[in-house]
Amino acid sequence: MDDRVNITMKPVIDILEERISLALADVTGLGPLPALVKPATDAKFGDYQANGVMAAAKKLKTNPRALAEKLVAQLKLDDICMPPEIAGPGFINLRLKTDFLTGNLLEINADTAHLGISRTENPKTIVVDFSCPNIAKQMHVGHLRSTIIGDSICRILDFQGHKVIRQNHIGDWGTQFGMLIAYLKQANPEVIEDPDSIHIADLEQFYKNAKARCDANEDFAVLSRQEVVALHAGNKETLNVWRHIVDESRSHYQPVYDILDVNLHQANERGESFYADRLSGIVEELKQKGIAVESDGATCVFPEGFTNKQGEPLPFIIQKSDGAFLYATTDLAAIKYRIDELKADKIIYVTDARQKLHFEMLFATARLAGWVHAGVELVHVAFGTVLGENNRPLKTRSGENVKLKELLDEAIQRARAVVEEKNPELAEAKKERIAEAVGVGAVKYADYSNNRTSDYVFSFDKMLAMDGNTAPYMQYAYARVKSIERKAAKKDVDVESELAGITDLNLSEPAELDLAKHLIRYGEIIESAFADCRPNYLTQYLYELAQKFSAFYNACPVLAADKATRPTRLLLCDLTARTIRHGLSELLGIRVVEQM
Repeated sequence: MDDRVNITMKPVIDILEERISLALADVTGLGPLPALVKPATDAKFGDYQANGVMAAAKKLKTNPRALAEKLVAQLKLDDICMPPEIAGPGFINLRLKTDFLTGNLLEINADTAHLGISRTENPKTIVVDFSCPNIAKQMHVGHLRSTIIGDSICRILDFQGHKVIRQNHIGDWGTQFGMLIAYLKQANPEVIEDPDSIHIADLEQFYKNAKARCDANEDFAVLSRQEVVALHAGNKETLNVWRHIVDESRSHYQPVYDILDVNLHQANERGESFYADRLSGIVEELKQKGIAVESDGATCVFPEGFTNKQGEPLPFIIQKSDGAFLYATTDLAAIKYRIDELKADKIIYVTDARQKLHFEMLFATARLAGWVHAGVELVHVAFGTVLGENNRPLKTRSGENVKLKELLDEAIQRARAVVEEKNPELAEAKKERIAEAVGVGAVKYADYSNNRTSDYVFSFDKMLAMDGNTAPYMQYAYARVKSIERKAAKKDVDVESELAGITDLNLSEPAELDLAKHLIRYGEIIESAFADCRPNYLTQYLYELAQKFSAFYNACPVLAADKATRPTRLLLCDLTARTIRHGLSELLGIRVVEQM
């Protein structure tokens, strides 16, 4: 079978990598070698560059340019590229053929659901642990990154064809619940008989009141500890009050998920309470295997390679001297459950970078226990902190964490002001829809467009700007492309009929070619964004796509083009709009609007 058939469903860079790697193996006799293909940094040198010759020449102790010449003579890329060019000591520059671009664009056009991007041939079961709010506390800005980065990772995995299991590991268990239950029983005794009659309007204040009473009143502190015992013993009355506190908390955080348009619901929750009856078994198993030992009264694991500043082994504590379990114990139970019962091939944890050591020790302990089978991946996707303009973690003036709901509300209000200024004649309902899409989209896009491992400064002014790499700019770019259809209707141009059954394209102008080359790279970017769990790869691609479309639109008349050229240009417009919409809406969860 000809290996050059049906190539357009794979990213171009993958095809080039495979072909050049095989040819490199043939000419060197060294077996498979990486071709090291990457997009060219300067378009005047071509579209892609292969850099693998230098490493191969070093192994062979031969002249890299001479080796490059042998490789080029053997390469079979004539269906994709113009004749390869050798530059410098052995770089190979590659320029895509127009016919290849045309074939790709037509295939993308025909594949409405996936834009010509193939789904994975090896689907995996992947658990993604993200968001993880604490019960009886408001979600704050610190939950933003985990929630939306985790959601984007899930969306990309879904699109690729993997089985994705979203897990919201909520903090719904522990000693603090004794305090909360005791307080609610005292402040609202009717909760015992009719839990649904009590609504906690302000979670933050409820928690503060309970904590203050516990700190100030020893009798209440004793009562709180008794409620903990009752909760762990499964006392029906105490459990009912606990469930009510959890349900009330959910009524506060679920609307935030809905506003953010992340796919998290009660069905995705596996809170700490879910693992409560498994914890003693986890500790016992680790003891029996000789992995967990007693140290200063606590039960600890000492995974190899972890030491403190004094060079002493660092303990991973799984049970305190008083018998209490910790986050570490619950996380170990979660790993075991996800591998044994959910059959996870990969588990991704999306948390801030400060938890790096915890997850390194957690993964090491799980491997020591023998729970992580061959082929199972454990991945910690770490992210930086959201900063205020003082370059410190974003806080209110009183020094408290900024509530996520309030931050999103303000973003929507500010976006509404922009909409009023730009399009005051729009209907009120449309203004509201646009303001929510732009405001929430601006917050999410600003986060995505930053390198996830870096801290970034939160600025409404920057994220709501209509120029630069922002959500409003991208949403406007989409609306601008879609406006061509409305203009076409006024000029009696039937876009749908001109695009129907299109079988050939006329790509001749530099701006057309530049836009076409960028459009066919979409699958490649999605692969990169998934491989590194970095949504900023995707936002950068979309921003460059909008810029290339703008250059194309300014250089190449669309509706005024002649009949031989217009279908090609209409198709480029349509594919640009579909790609922007897919990237924003489907992969990043940011709504687009037809009109700004």
